[in-house]
Amino acid sequence: MSDAPIYGLILAGGSGTRFWPLSRDDRPKQLLKLFDDETLLEKAVRRLEPLIPRENLIILTNAIQEQPIRELLPDLPEENIISEPERRDTAPALALGIGAIARRNPEAAMVVIPADQLIRDEEGFARIIGAAIEAARASDALVTLGIKPTWGCPSYGYIERGQRASISGYQNAIPVHEVQRFREKPDADLADEYFKSGAYSWNAGIFIWTVPAVIRELSRHCPELADFVSELRQSRDFAATLAKQFPRLTRISIDYALMEKAGRVLNIEADIGWDDVGGWISIGKYLDQSEGDNASRGDVTMLDCYSNVIFSATGRKIALLGVHDLIVVETPDAVLIADKDEADRVKKLVEQMPPQLR
Repeated sequence: MSDAPIYGLILAGGSGTRFWPLSRDDRPKQLLKLFDDETLLEKAVRRLEPLIPRENLIILTNAIQEQPIRELLPDLPEENIISEPERRDTAPALALGIGAIARRNPEAAMVVIPADQLIRDEEGFARIIGAAIEAARASDALVTLGIKPTWGCPSYGYIERGQRASISGYQNAIPVHEVQRFREKPDADLADEYFKSGAYSWNAGIFIWTVPAVIRELSRHCPELADFVSELRQSRDFAATLAKQFPRLTRISIDYALMEKAGRVLNIEADIGWDDVGGWISIGKYLDQSEGDNASRGDVTMLDCYSNVIFSATGRKIALLGVHDLIVVETPDAVLIADKDEADRVKKLVEQMPPQLR
């Protein structure tokens, strides 16, 4: 129904361990002020507000992060922040969100976004999402937002676009394409081929659909999740049903469980200044730049240094002499010093930390 309300579902339960020691279990990437005085979660909420009233924004998180999120967003209705009983990957999480929204309005449209991404062109994002909502309503299909790649990155999944979609009633000038298939994270050579072909978008995990359409596809391809959605929708005690049924769900991603199998999936490619901000190296370009390709935040002095990333969260003076290709992150209770080539192993390092430092 074109006049049914729109809901936003913000996925905010990730751990973000690649930003340790600044990030912790109760303070993951989406709750950090990495770029300015606003967290990534606050940016996600504000990004949706031109399209969706705040009372229709649902945030999915976990028990550890629930209270920090409530403190960060005190004007969000209490019932709009929902905690997963445990982590079961994105398919069960989305089923939880679908069930929560279906209880409120079974005809609603939904916009699903991760909380931990940076989008610099917010006006462009709003235009694209508006077109995606129109396409989802007119086509009764599942719609995914694809990011126009800037290079052949092997760290992302890819969406292969097919022919331009024919959608009766869709009047927006922004083009919509059929999805040919979803591709796993490729090796570097294949990623470069995808990029050069011009037929692939990065998979950003941003979805737009109507509740009836996604429930229909879940019923066809993921009956376990469809049953869970139905139970949540009909339950007199939402919290009790969630606590009992959620841990029983199969741990699986939404791409594997649904998107790769759904009958019709559409794609809108977006060039909106998107950044996954995957770790300390990727954040370097947003910090203060200095001679020698150094990037820093805080009170930092360097001599004969190059290609370093330095982040101070305390205001303490940091001095570097004759070093290169390092990541230096200083917080009140921990300091990270790492070779940039080892940045992907920060997550492994965190596993060795005592619980109070994770």
